[in-house]
Amino acid sequence: MRIGVLALQGAFREHLRALADLGVDGVAVRLPRHLEGLDGLIIPGGESTTIAKLAILYGLISPLCAFAKQGKPIWGTCAGLIFLARDLIDYEEQPRLGLLDIAVQRNAFGRQVDSFVAPLHVAVLDQASKGEEQGQPFPAVFIRAPVIEAMGEGVQVLAQLEGNGTVAVQQGTLLGTAFHPELTTDRRFHSYFLSLVANGHI
Repeated sequence: MRIGVLALQGAFREHLRALADLGVDGVAVRLPRHLEGLDGLIIPGGESTTIAKLAILYGLISPLCAFAKQGKPIWGTCAGLIFLARDLIDYEEQPRLGLLDIAVQRNAFGRQVDSFVAPLHVAVLDQASKGEEQGQPFPAVFIRAPVIEAMGEGVQVLAQLEGNGTVAVQQGTLLGTAFHPELTTDRRFHSYFLSLVANGHI
């Protein structure tokens, strides 16, 4: 199994480290040719506008959409979720892939100084968990995070933050989290994504 991590900006090194911890071959993706032979792709957190502009500069928009149309799983975390979204509530002109049928509010939780960690109950993680991890809350790291305000009928809610709305969703083989699993030592979300890659469907 070979998993790409879009390595234009943001926390791509942390995702590559998480994949390595799980014994998976992670590949830094910076050009269209780097998508060749990959089984799945992670779009990391960072600065969504910068990621979008660099993706345009390096000719990645169409290849990334084609990658998704092949049915290959893609997971966006924080800025990656924004880049995947069909609609942005507060910044509609920002370039994005428009693959995930959701409407997102950027920076919904304030500035970087307002960052926090919250325990989330994410039932699907038990599919990729063992032993004592079963049923345990996931330590979700929120940094200038978006929130999902609306979604299409084909989108499944995976997690909600009490009083603040939806923060994790899945649409077929597309996965989106408003938080940063790569900034924790908990690898259950990465394991769950790898299970999507292995199975090719929910």
